[in-house]
Amino acid sequence: CCLIPVRPDWHEPSDLLGYISRISGTNYISTDFLVFIVKAWCNAIESVDIQAFQLNPIEKIAPFWLCLDEMNLAPVEQYFADYLSILETRKWEYGNYFCQPIMKKEMLGKLRHSNTSTDNNSLESLWSEIFKDIDVDDSLKNALCDYFEFNGIALPPNLIVAGTVNMDETTHGFSRKVIDRALTIDFQEFFPNDYDHFFEPQTQAKLLSFPVYAQVKQDNFSDIKIDSDGTKTKVFLGKINEVLKDTPFELAFRALNEILLSTVSFNPKSEVELMAVWDDFLMQKVLPRIEGDMSKLRYISSVGNINKTESKDSILEEKLYGKGSILHTLYVLLSDDSMLGLIWKEAKRPDLLRESISVDGKESLLILINCRTKKKLEWMMRRLKSSHFTNFWV
Repeated sequence: CCLIPVRPDWHEPSDLLGYISRISGTNYISTDFLVFIVKAWCNAIESVDIQAFQLNPIEKIAPFWLCLDEMNLAPVEQYFADYLSILETRKWEYGNYFCQPIMKKEMLGKLRHSNTSTDNNSLESLWSEIFKDIDVDDSLKNALCDYFEFNGIALPPNLIVAGTVNMDETTHGFSRKVIDRALTIDFQEFFPNDYDHFFEPQTQAKLLSFPVYAQVKQDNFSDIKIDSDGTKTKVFLGKINEVLKDTPFELAFRALNEILLSTVSFNPKSEVELMAVWDDFLMQKVLPRIEGDMSKLRYISSVGNINKTESKDSILEEKLYGKGSILHTLYVLLSDDSMLGLIWKEAKRPDLLRESISVDGKESLLILINCRTKKKLEWMMRRLKSSHFTNFWV
């Protein structure tokens, strides 16, 4: 794990990746982020030559967590631009991993030829600085340096980047570019405070590792009995997208790929578990995209009026939250049994990110919770009606 505090004056990728010194004009000023990337590569690679590498068995590769503390004190789209773009190039194919370099070979070549002496050039100084605290065999180190110089330094397969944020008047908001590439976890909803168990907690976060898929394939669903070909999940997201169509919040193939990957990763065994995956996906990827006033959030149907139900519940919803917004249309849609209906009212769903702490060797018990999306939609609609503006953030 590596904790990097983000500074408010960061405005370009060099603040995170490092830069060539303006004083010497040749020496590269390294950063904790760059060192951590190389350290992750050392853990992941079994062998390497100048053109290719062989990864260790997946179970032997440790996840490397990079935490950007208060990452929105500075504009994320500016200092994190290179990472956000390179992230899209990561691929897993038949156990092989590929990613374009975040530090290009041309930069390393420039450092190699910055001094006339081949025994003491800027590139060797950079390698010495990076590897001084990394415990790695000299032969692997030298081979890895040669590989980086020939190919550039890419994002390692076992790197996971997490950022902590507070949303207030002192911080920067997020563009949909950032939200689309991240999983938004509202800690008040996913890891609620329980003061009664402060000294002796009864729950713990489930262990997560790095992903080994980038693009979902039909074969990945062979073990998902409840949704054996992904059709249920595709229909679910398609109905959500009908509501968002012709708005700035409409979803593209990236969203479909990620909800399918979530289904594969959690491997639900029942309809309720499948709906739990969908519920968390809406909270992490869909609702954070939606913000604005009533004119921006007004729902205009192109295929008929989804808000046509006249049940007692829907009439009450209209009085509490108003009718005609995208949020209310989603609320009515999701209450259907084919969407989140089985977990929408009284029924409980499993918590996918927490488990109870095992006591006296007993197996950890499943934690049951209410539908997260319903609660968040109700909050967003109340805010829209009272303040005439709403978004996902508290």
